[in-house]
Formats: sequence, C-alpha cells, structure tokens
Amino acid sequence: MGSRPRSDEAAKTRCSAFGKCGACQLLNVSYEKQLADKEARIQELFANVAPRQAFRPIMGMDEPFHYRNKVIAPYAPGMKASRGGKRPSKRRGGGPAKGKERVLTGMYAPGTHDIIPTDGCLLENEAAKAATLAVRDLMLKWDIPPYDEDTGRGFIRHVVARAGRTGELLVTVVTNGSEFPSSRSFCRELVRRVPEVTTVVQNVNTRMTNVILGEEERTLYGPGFILDEMCGLKFRISSASFYQVNAEQAEALYRAAVSMANAGPDDLIIDAYCGTGTIGLVAAKESGASLLGVEASADAVRDAKMNARHNGVERADLICQDATAFLEEAASGEGFRHDGDVILMMDPPRAGSTPEFLQAAAKLAPKRIVYISCDPRTQARDVKLLCELGYSIEAVQPVDMFPHTDHIENIILLTC
Repeated sequence: MGSRPRSDEAAKTRCSAFGKCGACQLLNVSYEKQLADKEARIQELFANVAPRQAFRPIMGMDEPFHYRNKVIAPYAPGMKASRGGKRPSKRRGGGPAKGKERVLTGMYAPGTHDIIPTDGCLLENEAAKAATLAVRDLMLKWDIPPYDEDTGRGFIRHVVARAGRTGELLVTVVTNGSEFPSSRSFCRELVRRVPEVTTVVQNVNTRMTNVILGEEERTLYGPGFILDEMCGLKFRISSASFYQVNAEQAEALYRAAVSMANAGPDDLIIDAYCGTGTIGLVAAKESGASLLGVEASADAVRDAKMNARHNGVERADLICQDATAFLEEAASGEGFRHDGDVILMMDPPRAGSTPEFLQAAAKLAPKRIVYISCDPRTQARDVKLLCELGYSIEAVQPVDMFPHTDHIENIILLTC
C-alpha cells in the first residue's frame, strides 16, 4: 500500500455538510490515526482469545475517498414562492426556486428524515452522485413532484445509483406509483447528462414506510443490471442485489480470506450466509475446490447461481436454507458426505451467528473456519464460543472497509 492522503482539517473544509449529515464522523481525524485507532480496537476486543502473533496490521486504502459505489438519495419538497410569500418546508435547506417547488436531495441528518442538501460528497462515487443530482434537475425541469412523507403525495421518492468498476452505472428510480409519464424522454435526457448511466430501472413503492424499495419493478432503459469485476470474476448487480459498497476494499478482504482458507481441489468450501455467492465463488474459482453455498434469501441464491454460471464455476451447489438449520443437519451426518477437508467460510449479518450454528460447526469439525464480520463485537462473542469448543485463533485481519467512519470489517482464521 502506498502513502495515504491525510484526512485532516483541510479535507474537512471541503465538505459543507460535515457535522450535519453524520455520514463521515471521522473526516476531521487524520487517516493514519483512524487506522491506528481501529487497529487498537480490534486488538482490545480479541486480546483474551488470540495470541499476540495472530494480529495483522489493518488494511487501509491508498485513496480513501469516493469509495462508496452505492448512492441512495431521498427527494423531498423544499420551499416555494407564492403570492403570499415563502412557505417554509419541514425539510431543511429549502428556498424558493422561481415559483416552482424546490426539490431537496442529499443526506439525512442523524436520527431524522431532515434532508441536508449536498451537491457533492467525499465518500460517494462521483458519477453516481452526479446521476442523483441530474434526476433532481430533471424533476425541476419537467415539474415532477418529489414524495412528501407527511402527505403520502408526490412521485419520485428515492434514487439508488450503483456504479461498477467497469464504468457502468445503474440508476433505480423509486416512485410512488407505477405510471411514469414520458419515461423514455426522462431516461434519454438522464443518459445525455450522465453518460456513465447504462441502465435505468423503475421501482414502485406506494407504501407509507421507511423501506426504500418496493416489490414491483420494471426496466426503463438498458438491460436492468450492471456487471462488476472483482478478483478476476464478474458479478451481476441488480437493484436489489447485495454487493459490497467499497469494491476496492472488498477485493482486498476477499483475497485475504481466500488466502486464509487455503483450499485445494479436493476440499469442500461451505460458504454460510453466502448472499450472492461472491466470496465463495472467488475461493472456489481460485482453488478448484467444490463449493456449497447456503443463504436464506431466495433472491440472493438466484443471483448466486447466475454468478456461478457466468463465471464457469461448475462445482457449486447453492442452497436456499437457513444457515443454522443447514449446518445442524450437516453435523448430524444426514445426507452430508465429503472425502476431502471441509473449510467453513462464514459472513453472518451484523448480529452475528447463533450458538446452535457454532456448536454444529464444532461438531462438523471443519479443518479451518474463516469468519468475516462487519461487527467485530458480535464476532468476538462468537469466536469466544468457538475457542471454548476446541478451536484456536491463527490470524486476525482487520480491514478498513469504510474510511472516515467508525465501522471496521474483520477476518478471523480459526483451526482445530
């Protein structure tokens, strides 16, 4: 890794929303100090269960800005000029816009749905951010009303813009109704303004809810998905697909985890909580091992199967089942046989795994367990139980997946 730019007071002054939107709490702290503090937190969390030599230096970024490839932009009414004067908005940052109702977009203030208007962000992909602003401008130009949470009226609620390292950009427009007048002209003008846009999807959400996406969807322009490259494989990303928002650091994390797994052609990799299959497919492709992926989301399993076919990973069995239930069945020996070594890779949600899953894992006795976590605190709880069940920690690898925030990703290698 090369020299890192400093994220100090000079960087802080480049963001007018710092301290208001809450998206980058550490922007006024140097990046070197951020990394040192996160590394110290990991060492403190695992000091009682991991030997000193197991700890590896945190993996940071060379350029820790504009890394978020997924930009979610809400839209809301601002203020409008009228004969009676200005009507104040319930959203922050409003102002008259030549007689038209102003459209606000940006970040939510912490703990509220008050919008902090932003025309730029130091964390978000610049093309994706530009697409959200272009939608705002088109709404003003064509009098498309933004959604009002208080009344349930208005048309455009959110835009979710997802950028691939391939240069492709997917724009999902979330609307409060299925009829989208002049949608072809809208898409044509959006692509003209932001040429990186390769596909536009309309997602319909008419519920009074904080959930962003609804269940009804149709493609307005392009194929309805984009492809991204990671670790030599290509992955299909649609509007609802889970995909790491920092692809550069995700690739670094995946390579570290695959190296820890150290699988061979005769081994079986069980990828629990596999999502769309990214890390398991990378491990299987590089090692030639068989892959058994388990995920509770049917949509994610569908994407995982498509990703396996697209990347030519033939020895992949992807199952839609609760991870705990699956591992308990496997540990009991019901229908589960494999002659080579078993390697368990697991990337559970923020809440961590379950005691039943961990006990079943110990009974199944995989040669190595590679545990990836987005919340090291729940990971520390789970790893403590695995150590009590006979495993020991061989490596602790923190990864700075979200620079300028408090979040840390962490990988633990356990062996029995």
